[in-house]
Amino acid sequence: MKILLVEDNHDIRETLKMNLESEMFTVDCTDNGDSASYLARTNYYDLILLDYMLPNKNGLQVCKEVRTAGKKAPIIIISVCGKVPEKVALLEAGADDYLQKPFSFSELLARIRAITRRPYQINSPILTIEDVSLDIARQNVSRNGENIYLTRKEFMLLECFARNRGRIVSRGFINENVWENDSNPFSNTIEAHIRNLRKKLDDRKAQLIKTVPGRGYIVE
Repeated sequence: MKILLVEDNHDIRETLKMNLESEMFTVDCTDNGDSASYLARTNYYDLILLDYMLPNKNGLQVCKEVRTAGKKAPIIIISVCGKVPEKVALLEAGADDYLQKPFSFSELLARIRAITRRPYQINSPILTIEDVSLDIARQNVSRNGENIYLTRKEFMLLECFARNRGRIVSRGFINENVWENDSNPFSNTIEAHIRNLRKKLDDRKAQLIKTVPGRGYIVE
């Protein structure tokens, strides 16, 4: 899952980024309203965490621009201000939730998980690919009941394949959904991680992650 974190306080931003990444989220960060609006309108995000008080444009302006552009990613506003008129204006502008500072990370995480379940159904916390099982909540991977250690990026990459099972996943899609915006799209990082995944997951019978020449990868 990819999140855009918009927060002008350096310490808060870095702490949130570190905690979110520890929960297997890919996080892009910015510290001002202009950049936030541009990133949110030109990239795909599963969720936007948006501070209200920002340089250049405040959270309300950013929220309006994002929704006017047709972007439907859930937006959680984080703000020190808890005035009702401000909350109402933000929710009417398209925000999905409002969290007042200071807050605990556990509460923020619970709100993220709740809001990304809407509006369809509660997704299973267990994903499977043949005899490989991914426990999203516990960040655990096993095959035939045997635990397999994966790095954070390897786990996120496998989750991406599992959620797109049966579909060809292009290199660009992987780069956009698993890696941060400032990553080098011309490096061989993705290929290296897929090689490592195959070494850890594949047995003698079959290769789970198959290469589709010129198009990407597929897990059937």
